[in-house]
Amino acid sequence: MFHINYNVIIDILQNIQYTYIKYKINERSIGVAKIGYARVSTKEQNEARQLAAFSEHGVNKIFVDKQSGKDTNRPQLKAMLEYVREGDTVIVTEFSRLARSTKDLLHIVEDLQAKDVQLVSLKEQLDTSSSTGKFMLTVFAALSELERATILDSQREGIALAKAAGKYKRRQPLPFNEQQFRRECDRWLSGEQTAVQTMQKCDMKPNRFYRKVAELNIRGATNG
Repeated sequence: MFHINYNVIIDILQNIQYTYIKYKINERSIGVAKIGYARVSTKEQNEARQLAAFSEHGVNKIFVDKQSGKDTNRPQLKAMLEYVREGDTVIVTEFSRLARSTKDLLHIVEDLQAKDVQLVSLKEQLDTSSSTGKFMLTVFAALSELERATILDSQREGIALAKAAGKYKRRQPLPFNEQQFRRECDRWLSGEQTAVQTMQKCDMKPNRFYRKVAELNIRGATNG
């Protein structure tokens, strides 16, 4: 008669479960996922087109920001950069969804490359894992540097022309009322108001405020 050894079966199932859990952990630590990043400029705009494109390309996880791409200070962008692992691929429908400026785009790509994560842009048909993709990134970097140099040159030329025409004026220092400053500092040091409130009343940024405190040798003041 055939007897079933339930203890053996339980051991086998436990081993299978352990192996599966270990695999899933390694899968994220090594990274084999396709990560989608989508962005729309306002909450009223719809990201459906981007999500549909991700579905067609087998994306495993999606991060969506609903705000301007003027900078990289976006919660879901930060979450995506934290989430990705070595071997992952980040997919965007177009570069403008990831960053508005070449400078920001290159910084994001550098962050991804530091983790050995590839970037694919569907519209531009660029894949950083390919030699062509890497070459295009080099071109973008060169264009960014050229753009920055051109802006600086234009500023210098503008200043030179203004000087030649006698119209150039250096930025005037902000007005400073020493009597008022000392009076407000006395209130700060006596505990009547905080340093921040004192800066606001004097219309000063922290650096300038503490520099004036040091210049005037106001006793009892600390940077806090």
